[in-house]
Amino acid sequence: MLIRQKIEQKEKSILIPQATFSSRTKGRYIEEEKDPIRTAFMKDRDRIIHSKSFRRLKHKTQVYIRTFGDHYRTRLTHTLEVNQIGKTIGKAIGLNEDLIEAIAMAHDIGHVPFAHSGEDMLNEILPGGFKHNVNSVRVLTKIEKSGKGLNLTREVLDGVLNHSGFTTSKTYAFTLEGQVVKYSDKIAYVNHDIEDSIRAGILKNTQLPAYSVKILGKTSSERIDTLVKDCIYTTIENIKNGIIKVSLSEKIFKALNTLRNFMFKEIYLGEVLREEREKAKFVIKKVFDYFYDNPHKMPELYRNVVEKENLSRGVADYISGMSDDYCLMLFNDIYIPKIIKY
Repeated sequence: MLIRQKIEQKEKSILIPQATFSSRTKGRYIEEEKDPIRTAFMKDRDRIIHSKSFRRLKHKTQVYIRTFGDHYRTRLTHTLEVNQIGKTIGKAIGLNEDLIEAIAMAHDIGHVPFAHSGEDMLNEILPGGFKHNVNSVRVLTKIEKSGKGLNLTREVLDGVLNHSGFTTSKTYAFTLEGQVVKYSDKIAYVNHDIEDSIRAGILKNTQLPAYSVKILGKTSSERIDTLVKDCIYTTIENIKNGIIKVSLSEKIFKALNTLRNFMFKEIYLGEVLREEREKAKFVIKKVFDYFYDNPHKMPELYRNVVEKENLSRGVADYISGMSDDYCLMLFNDIYIPKIIKY
């Protein structure tokens, strides 16, 4: 028996019946030989972690643009926190941790420079709009490996596509593992963004909604502990009652959503960072305009996209893959006068 088959047998003995079993994957869009060691989801996780797009997450903004402190989150550290929270929830419920890890590692791989400011600008420019979850799937299927894609399983791609949204989205991943990542994402970013905002001196603990603090806890660790435990126990109870869905209890969901709405109003869309958001959007717009007018100066991969699809799509793909620093470097090279020594 191959090692992979032993791991697959182990899954059947420890996971709940409603979990996603590696041996029963819906497969890949392009069939390939199975690995003798790794399950399908282990293989997906490894492909994601070794991809160029994943490495670039370390230089992409989470919330704060151009921070110099060592302890502010980046898109990469956020990804790692989502993975940790997701695997804790999944293991307690009895779900497939390898699938959760693959989805978590890939969920933000399509984010653009300068966080949601960059996404908002591309959404304004690109015909048909721009959403980072949709772009994450695009990166994984059409951009990585010089346009060939990573050929991931349908379960992973579905989890990535449906990780976004919270109160407005009516779509859910078809696996419980994908649903876990959706909740883990919110648990992670709401709490670590509060922590970073306090560190930056633009938020105080006393400003947080009293209702949420009373229900969830006074500190980030207390709140995460409350949310993780509630997600575990509520989901277990759901499944026991025939409701195959990951969720929070009504009271805890309300407390988290109140906290999330507060962060959107005061931090993500608030006045304190408005000027920096506008600067970031300006940079994205000017870099987009330049390559729209000069597509021949883009790398071959993106010129190929222009030929196969259209000019706007090719430029958007190029910009969405950039790190913050690389985008700023291009902006400076294009628009800032150089010092000429005689």
